[in-house]
Amino acid sequence: MPDDVQGWLTPRAVAAEAGVSQEFDLSQCVREPIHLLGGVQSYGALIAARWDDAVVDTVSRNAAEVLGRAAEELLGRPVTELIGDEQWALARESAEAVTDSGAAAPQEGPASSGVLPLTLDGEDDEGGGGARLFDVTVHRNGDLLVLEFEPRAEGGPFVFQNFYPRVRRALQKLQGATDVTECCAAAVREIRTLTGYDRVVAYRFDGRDGPGQVIAEDRSEGREPWLDLWFPASDIPPQARRLYARNWIRVIGDVDDRTAGLVPERRADTGEPLDLSASVLRTVSGYHLEYLRNIGVSSSMSVSLLHEGELWGLIACHGDEPRRLSPEVRAACEFFGIALSLQLAAVAGREEADELARNRRALAAVLARLTSGAPDDLMRPGSGLVELLDADGAVLLRGTETLTAEAPLPDALSGLLARLARDGSVGEVWSSDRLPEVLGLEPEEAEAEGIPAGLLLLPFNRDGDLLAWWRREQPAPREWAADPSRPVRTGPGGERLTPRGSAAVYRATVRGRSAPWSPAQRVVAGELWREVSGLLTRQVVALEARNTELARTNEDLDSFAHAAAHDLKEPLRGISNAAAFIVEDAGTVLDATSLRRLTTVRRLAERMDGLLDSLLHFSRLGQVGLEREALSVDEVLDDALVVAGGRLAEQGVTLVRPAALPRLRADRERLREVLENLLVNAAKYVADEGAGERRVWVEAVRTAVPGQAREEGGGAGADGGTVTALVVRDNGIGIPAGQQADVLQLFRRLHRRDERGGGSGVGLAVVKRIVERHGGRLWLESPAAAPDADCGGGPGTAVWFTLEEPPEARP
Repeated sequence: MPDDVQGWLTPRAVAAEAGVSQEFDLSQCVREPIHLLGGVQSYGALIAARWDDAVVDTVSRNAAEVLGRAAEELLGRPVTELIGDEQWALARESAEAVTDSGAAAPQEGPASSGVLPLTLDGEDDEGGGGARLFDVTVHRNGDLLVLEFEPRAEGGPFVFQNFYPRVRRALQKLQGATDVTECCAAAVREIRTLTGYDRVVAYRFDGRDGPGQVIAEDRSEGREPWLDLWFPASDIPPQARRLYARNWIRVIGDVDDRTAGLVPERRADTGEPLDLSASVLRTVSGYHLEYLRNIGVSSSMSVSLLHEGELWGLIACHGDEPRRLSPEVRAACEFFGIALSLQLAAVAGREEADELARNRRALAAVLARLTSGAPDDLMRPGSGLVELLDADGAVLLRGTETLTAEAPLPDALSGLLARLARDGSVGEVWSSDRLPEVLGLEPEEAEAEGIPAGLLLLPFNRDGDLLAWWRREQPAPREWAADPSRPVRTGPGGERLTPRGSAAVYRATVRGRSAPWSPAQRVVAGELWREVSGLLTRQVVALEARNTELARTNEDLDSFAHAAAHDLKEPLRGISNAAAFIVEDAGTVLDATSLRRLTTVRRLAERMDGLLDSLLHFSRLGQVGLEREALSVDEVLDDALVVAGGRLAEQGVTLVRPAALPRLRADRERLREVLENLLVNAAKYVADEGAGERRVWVEAVRTAVPGQAREEGGGAGADGGTVTALVVRDNGIGIPAGQQADVLQLFRRLHRRDERGGGSGVGLAVVKRIVERHGGRLWLESPAAAPDADCGGGPGTAVWFTLEEPPEARP
């Protein structure tokens, strides 16, 4: 036990703590079927008769004491022998009036019961005849009508007009409350006035199965305060919460009451005791009775507080002495619980509406900042997206693209987001303020892995596209009435669930949680999703239209280039031939100037013919399909050297292969053409004489692709991701950085036509087009130091390109 807790305990409590045994099995309490305990509180009696023929099916053993007829006499006989036909008919009518259907299932929906006065003939205290008055609660349980008899309390008949002003006054005070805490404070004061209990508190549960906090209290003088204390979730196990959700009120008249069992103990048709889920006299679990005794309570009442059909909290009443409440007082408290639940819902609805209005104004401001109409604008600084949901960061995932706002995306969150998006429903908000718990992680583990405590996401589709916000952990200090990790203690009545109240506050910090996502925030997130989905849809439609138009344009351009190159070649050959014939036939009569001009015409025609051949080849690259195969780049390089090897030898260039080249998936002929062009270029643009040994290197390198971080979601170059690229580099004259983009254009050369071996300026454009047809990337680096510092040479040029790797070759 922590020292700070030890200091709060009284000597008696310390002695009790020292004797704690851990043999108590809390799981038995959790599993206990409290609706099938087979007994009722002994101050009243129960009879269950068949709906159709009124024959008694089950009766409590104390029937003789309460009703004046032994259980054995009643069992199997018509109940009308006890209450008469007229009162049986009234009981049926009362049950039908509060039951939606003729045979309500005993464990489905809210329990419905009615109360009516019944009179039984009997003997008075002097042995003479006399009538006894009972308040009888009736409810339908399948094929049975259950009647619960409570002797009418002394004090005369109930007069509604005398009781109603108290209830009306209480409701008026309740309606004047403006927030949840004020509502509950008004409720506990009025219920204590109505009932006379010594302590009345309002609990609010932290989630469906979570612990409860006392948010309002009214108590008699001398009782220690419980306000703001938390009580472990195990104090009210799940099966008890289910019954509280079905019954608005639960009264325990005396914790030391001797239970009256049922006859028979088990029904013949089910093999189980009679289901008492809707019973007002239902006996009490021994665990709960021990719990009450251990905190000095002799009688109690609980009033359920529901919100949207779920148990939101409880009004708990504790008495120092046994206390019976008449059905009228119970009905008033039940009515008060319903009214309080409605008022709490109204307050929550009003607060939610106000918050939603504020959030919608903020959403309008966020959408107004989308100047480009693109969702990417949401991630710009100052967009207001993160502030919209009071988050620490936000992320937009679109395919391989990851855009974050305000705070960097935690590494551990990337894969988790994609999985949650695939598992979630498209357009449906998924949120949690305790993500480590959802993932089965301890808060310390989640913190070490960088997983936030809160997450709200909206999947756009099943492909992993989503919009999400996250929140960091907000450790919350709490004061517990008992150590939540050790709810079992030894108390005055034994080893049971025993809260100790403010005299034994246990201070602890709840970790692994963020601030909760409010309903208004979930609504506005959904509205933003609809806006962004609309933007994405419009973008996709526009992109498809542009792609269609671009494909058509490219097809037209390819057709034009092919037709132009093919159709222009024949007249061009005619021009060249005509010029040749003129020179041949009239060469002796023409002056020198005319002959020179005709020779120029012929040379230009031949040059134009070469350009048209290049254009025709370039256009065919866009039309001819690729025959991809897994191949050895070393083998393709050997094929390329058949053509390019001679040019390298002429220029004295040495080919260097630092290591074996990989296997890639490509079109063999097109890859050979790429390597031929690059090797021939290396031979053309060698360093000047005296610059040292001339070399060209061909190798494969794992590297990052420049400019790919934003376009491909931070793959290569953004987070250390790399690809296998082929590089052909030389130590030639190099290409200035400002002209590297130019040399990749069609018919662009950086030298005059007759310099550096001539050419049409098509080679690198062809290389780029082939690489892009393979889905790869091409880029240049120059100037750069020669790989081998001893070889001399110029600044050099490195041409990098990527191709698809076959699966078996990927690392």
